[in-house]
Order: sequence, then C-alpha cells, then structure tokens
Amino acid sequence: MSKFVPATRVSRIKSSASVAAAARVRELKAEGRRILDLTVGEPDFDTPDHIKAAAVEAISKGETKYTSVTGTPELQKAILQTIELRTGLHYTPAELTIGGGAKQVIFTAFMASIDAGDEVIVPAPFWVSYPDMVLANDGTPVVVPCGEDVGFKLTPDALAGALTDRTKWVILNTPSNPTGAVYSPVELRALADVLAGYPHVYVLTDEIYDQIYFGGGRLPSLVEVAPGLKDRVLVVNGVSKAYAMTGWRLGYAAGPAPLIAAINKLQSQISSCPSSVSQAASAAALTGDQGFVRDSVEIYRSRRDAAVAGLNAVDGLSCATPEGAFYAYVNCAGAIGKTTPEGATIHDDQDFVLYLLDHASVAAIPGSAYGLGPYFRISYATSLDIIEESIAAIDKAVQALS
Repeated sequence: MSKFVPATRVSRIKSSASVAAAARVRELKAEGRRILDLTVGEPDFDTPDHIKAAAVEAISKGETKYTSVTGTPELQKAILQTIELRTGLHYTPAELTIGGGAKQVIFTAFMASIDAGDEVIVPAPFWVSYPDMVLANDGTPVVVPCGEDVGFKLTPDALAGALTDRTKWVILNTPSNPTGAVYSPVELRALADVLAGYPHVYVLTDEIYDQIYFGGGRLPSLVEVAPGLKDRVLVVNGVSKAYAMTGWRLGYAAGPAPLIAAINKLQSQISSCPSSVSQAASAAALTGDQGFVRDSVEIYRSRRDAAVAGLNAVDGLSCATPEGAFYAYVNCAGAIGKTTPEGATIHDDQDFVLYLLDHASVAAIPGSAYGLGPYFRISYATSLDIIEESIAAIDKAVQALS
C-alpha cells in the first residue's frame, strides 16, 4: 500500500488550538466527566427566530440553487448598506466578496495576494489561525509582541520597526480575539500615519466582533478614521458572532476592487458560491430587527463584569477589562513556578491550563497558543452560573498550589 505524503503547506501549519481544545472537552464529556467549558468562542444563544424563518421561507420558495459567486443581490445590498453605516464609506458590489465564513474570506484573501517571501505582520496576542493561514499560503508571519503594558495593541513604533520592503499585509483585529482590546480612533490614526509611508502594504482589519462592543456608539474602524487608506484596506466581517449564526458559515469583506476580483476568482473555483439558504438568513439578520444584538451585548457586558471581578479576586491572577468581544485574557504569572498537590511544577501557561482541567474541571486555552504568555483565554459566551462556578473552581485550584 502506498504511503500518503501531505503537501508541504500542510506540514507548515498546526491544527487550530481553539478547535483542538473544544474537541478535547467533547472527549472528556463523552467519558462522563463534567467539564466547565470556557474555550468556545461561540454565542450560547440560539439564532433569532426571524432569521431562521427567512431561511425556511427561502427553502420553501425553492431558493436552493447556485447564486452568483458574489452572492444574491439582496445580500449584497444588505452588506453594503451595513458597511456604509459602520464606516461612513461607500462601497460598490465590485468591492465586495462573500464567503463561507470570515475565516474562509481571510484565507482566500491571503491566497489571492501572498507569494513566497512576502511578510505579514501579526500582532500578538493573535487569533490562532492568522499565522498558520499565512504559512499555508507561502508567506512569512512576522509576529510582533504587544504586551499588557500597551493594552495588547500594536503601537506605531512597533509597526514601524516591523515593516520592510517585503511586507504585504498588516493584520488588525478589533475587538480582539483573545483579549477584547479595541483600537481607539487616535490609535488607528497613529498607525495610519506610519502606513502612509509604505504604499505597498495592505491592511486586513478583522472586525467580526464589531457589534459586541462595550464602549458606546459604533466601533472605530481604520477606514473611517483614515479614508485615504481605503484602496489598501480589507474590512472583514460576518454574521457568526453578533447574530449567533456560527454554523451558518457566512462571512464577507469589502476592499479594493482588484483584490476583490482576485479573491472572487479563487472563490469561483473553491466553492462556487456561499450557501443560498445562509445568504437569505444573513440578509434578514442584517436588515431586520437589531434588538437581539443590543440585548445580547448587555448580557455579555454583565458576564464580562462578573468574570473580570471574579478573576481579579483570585490570588496570583489578574485580568484587564475587555472592551469588546466575549473573551478575557488572564495573566497567570503568579502561578508560574508553583507546585501542584502532586508535586509537579507549573512551568508555563500550558501547564497551568492542564492543571485547571485536571483539578478544577475548567477548560481554557493557554496564552501561548495566541503568541503571548503567561496568560490563558476564557470565553464568557456562556451562562453566568457557569462563569461563577468556574471562577470558584479556579480559585480553589490556585489556592491548592504551593
């Protein structure tokens, strides 16, 4: 029997740490263990009924055929109106791509633009998939540490120090996964001033959590603050997080027409078009009653406040207050070097997360997976009861260290 040898691009990348953590939780639960799961970046709410009804209606009307690679006219209009309301800038259908989730859109954007030797600046902490997406497409991720002292955000000096003639992209994720950090208009303007001197550099601004924002008003966007950069900024978004539609797999991006045309050419060969039913549901989500979004954000806010207060009360842990998304990035430096009841040493955040799983039945993800330790990420897209029970279990486990 012949031995399968995967392509080199496969060997360059790792499986998603968050997906792997969720899979491990499912395995433990299948074994009968009760696990307090704080790993999953997924709303625990159901998709709103009016969105599901739009999908059912589309199926009943026979809207189950191929659509244009760029989506139905109804969804295009809904997305373009949404982006204009969000950013204040007008985009045309030629500047729009729609795919099977924001993750696919980002991957295809890199596939359409990166050649061997091209560099992509990835501020850390980063969403786990960014570096591997770059590697899978023959690029070189340039990880720039952005510590808690700078709010987990890329500074103008750090950006200037990382830019080279080979830089193709800079990634900005705001609100951030895993930290919940948000770039202010002043911070975005300062980054734009640096980028003005590098006209060959594109910016991918991942705004998938834009509506889960606790700052009041609308989230600042780079293209809104610096419209002069519009011809080299790709604004990525989707319906997964704000509308509890993760399984519907519908994402989109707006950007310069030549880049969009290249993405859509690839999309035509990859999947022809996004799901027609998901498109109908997404159009209803974007144009319908937004009460669900407003209500869910307030619930996330109360969960955030409880999580941050509880974690900061645990001796040896500390947690900055997230400004958006539904994650907390917890500093566990106070636990590093300590000894478990069994006599094992906690060497790093990976050890600490495994200790929490074994001794507290709490599942989290180590900060090293996001490029910056010693931290761990929790998701508070779960019930307040689970959050409070988890923090009590974490506190007990930490107290058991010596």
